Amino acid sequence: MATFTESLLGALARIRGGTSDSGVIRLVPGWDGSVSPGPEVVAELDVTATDWVSPIESWCRDFDLLWIQHEFGIFGPNDGVSALELCSRSPLPIAVTLHTVMAAPTSRQRRILEALSQAAEVVVVMSEQAKRRLAERFGVDRDKVQVVPHGAQFPARTRHEAVRNRQPTIVNWGLIGPGKGLETGIRAMSLLQHLEPAPRLVIRGTTHPNVKRRQGDAYRDGLLRLVEEIGLSDSVEIRDGYMTALELEALVQSADLALLPYDTTEQVTSGVLVDAIGAGVPVVATAFPHAIELLSTGAGRVVPQRNPEAMAAAVEGLLTDPSALKMATEEARRIGHYFAWPRVALRYQQLARRVLEKAGNEGRLTILSLLPAGRQSACTQRAPMRKNDQQSAPGAAIDI
Repeated sequence: MATFTESLLGALARIRGGTSDSGVIRLVPGWDGSVSPGPEVVAELDVTATDWVSPIESWCRDFDLLWIQHEFGIFGPNDGVSALELCSRSPLPIAVTLHTVMAAPTSRQRRILEALSQAAEVVVVMSEQAKRRLAERFGVDRDKVQVVPHGAQFPARTRHEAVRNRQPTIVNWGLIGPGKGLETGIRAMSLLQHLEPAPRLVIRGTTHPNVKRRQGDAYRDGLLRLVEEIGLSDSVEIRDGYMTALELEALVQSADLALLPYDTTEQVTSGVLVDAIGAGVPVVATAFPHAIELLSTGAGRVVPQRNPEAMAAAVEGLLTDPSALKMATEEARRIGHYFAWPRVALRYQQLARRVLEKAGNEGRLTILSLLPAGRQSACTQRAPMRKNDQQSAPGAAIDI
């Protein structure tokens, strides 16, 4: 989400000429004084505090729209039920982007999602499957729900060099933890060693912070042991740490395939999936909703969860058939065009203006975003930004 926010903010800044008419309230699970807040941060609120939503009215004073980026677990305990009080206290119209729409929520999760959707003037999701779930399982008005795709960070490669004599590269990146299915991906690699040359799998990313707090690096260590036990030390590389944007772009652009072996059947949004397709990289993924939707036209292959044999067969089918790989690459590039961040940012801007017009405010567009702290989280609250304290760019907007 931190990457999503940073990318959308940058895209909106480019199309609007700046972000001086926008602000961010960042949600922090406890205070960390190691990083200073960026200039866009109006305040940071500690979601572990008893009444963290109480200052929201003062922070909203100089803005026209409050845009909430929602994911369960980032708005404090009990599935973040305090987000509902936040909505009731907000003096501004509300827009919400839902990053998760569960097929089988708990009763509390259902209540939260339904109440958020009711409080919002517009609800944004990133896939058609998520929109269908909201309508069919949560009773949300279809006209209120808008599908805006997740933006892709990287441009499509200008060409794809077919796999010949070099070792094919398969990549996976993002936060690491249980449920990502990396064990399945590693076992699939063991079934591809007969290929000449055998492909290599590169896994990049740091342990998910919630996982690290509970169990340290035990999960990552288990993956490393698995690689060692099945003799794949020369074929599977697992590297820790965050990558810079340039490092990640180089990794994605070097890949022949992206591998998303997720265990879940719930995921309706995957930024990794979108980034791979946007870069023109074919994807082999398990059958989670977003992959089923985006790969249906041929930009990759979908396989069952926890099935290394099916995964290996899909990878082999692409790597050993240059025409199939070329077709998948071309289709990824074709549909990836729709995920370009300027296109996505323009859609967010249009939706924000629609909400303000409905509220009778057509003269300006100043948006306050509520979002979780990412790796750049800061530690202090600051006085709200005032319009007369800034050189405002006309109508600048930011995201969630």
